[in-house]
Amino acid sequence: MTDPAAADWHRLADTSVLLDGFHALKHALRFGAEVPLAVTTDRPAALALAADLAPDVRDTLDALLTEVPEGTYRSFVPRPHPTGVAALAVRPAREANLRTLVHTPRSAPVIVLDNPRNLGNAGAVIRLAAGFGATGVVTTGTLDPWHPTVVRAGAGLHYATAVERLTVDELPSGPLFALDPEGDDIRGMKLPDDAVLAFGSERTGLSTELRARTDHLVSLPMQPKVSSYNLATSVAMTLYHWSTTAPR
Repeated sequence: MTDPAAADWHRLADTSVLLDGFHALKHALRFGAEVPLAVTTDRPAALALAADLAPDVRDTLDALLTEVPEGTYRSFVPRPHPTGVAALAVRPAREANLRTLVHTPRSAPVIVLDNPRNLGNAGAVIRLAAGFGATGVVTTGTLDPWHPTVVRAGAGLHYATAVERLTVDELPSGPLFALDPEGDDIRGMKLPDDAVLAFGSERTGLSTELRARTDHLVSLPMQPKVSSYNLATSVAMTLYHWSTTAPR
């Protein structure tokens, strides 16, 4: 006999976002994600984890979680999560995200990852954007910011901010500050709330197209002979500078 949860999972999987692990599901629920299906290999353990770490969503999880055999769970996810929890969520409408990203005046910057390559770094940036309250994260190029690996690295916080892939020509309006080693020291400037903060590829830096649109090149403090920071570190430093210097 076919497990009903397995049948539902396979029916929904092609059109849904995979939430891989308890923490991704927790965050998605906190920020209003529509979750039609959530499974666990150990329902009492998952609910105990919720009671300890996320009591605000414990009752929601109690009504939502379905326990499935270990083998069924492993067939749902490419890499089993230690919490034994997985879920499928509805991806936010692109139109709604675009309205958020282009809305002016904005009260927080938009982060642009220009042609990124590393899925884990992209997820870490989305997590940072959510933590700092950025308006959203935009990627250019071929990387899908809703790839399951990005969502896993972002701990489900895609639902806390607007996340979309756009071309350079489609980027939101606003003064564009791009990080570059030859730019002006960030410590001598203030980043406005409606800024678009752009970060180049981990390997090749800013694309020609984005550099042509840039209003200000900005550099981060760095000791001689150090070639670069990790992408997520650069975003964290820039958002922290914005949060401590922008007019309030």
